[in-house]
Amino acid sequence: MAKAAKMPESFESGLTELESLITALESGNAPLEDSLAKYQRGVELLRFCEGKLADAEQRVRVLEGAELKPFNSGEGS
Repeated sequence: MAKAAKMPESFESGLTELESLITALESGNAPLEDSLAKYQRGVELLRFCEGKLADAEQRVRVLEGAELKPFNSGEGS
């Protein structure tokens, strides 16, 4: 049985690994089994990153009193 891959330590490192996998898959040069393994890892990373984003959104909701406010980038109106 294959050893489970370790989850990244942060959202950013997960996203970086996911982008690398996407680039490798888009090249179309990997054998089928390698492509399937990369795809599976990509799904795991996607779920990890989505979870981190959901956690961050929940923290913002708590900090903002459960009401999300529009983001203002500071640019002129």
